[in-house]
Amino acid sequence: MSYQHILVPVDGSPTGLRGLDEAVALARLTRGRLRLLHVVDELTFASGFETGTAFMADVVPLMREAGEAVLRESAARVQAAGVPVDTVLCDRFATRVCDAVVTEARQWPADLIVLGTHGRRGVGRLLLGSDAEQVLRLAPVPVLLVRALPT
Repeated sequence: MSYQHILVPVDGSPTGLRGLDEAVALARLTRGRLRLLHVVDELTFASGFETGTAFMADVVPLMREAGEAVLRESAARVQAAGVPVDTVLCDRFATRVCDAVVTEARQWPADLIVLGTHGRRGVGRLLLGSDAEQVLRLAPVPVLLVRALPT
């Protein structure tokens, strides 16, 4: 199968950049294009102590700005490699990251999803959950998981 539409969730982390680099290499081989997706995960920073108004007025706009910066930097990296790219910022409140990725894969439509994963096991995975695992379970297309470099 020739992967022409490759969806790459990006978060700016070193692990995410490894996934992005693999996607770029694959797109160069298949002459495909990338769609970079950044999901503004409001629930990550909600403490429960702030009011809803303060959170939506102060925190969420900063998270959107940070997400736009991640997308700009990631897109510049892809463009420098000569691969066509577009970006999507998703900021659906109270949506799991994995659900946003799967929804975008269906709507675009993607041929492949490439994402970096920390490869957590045991208690770390149990406590932190695994968006990569959920994407793998729910995705309508093949998923390429790129592991972080060992430390």
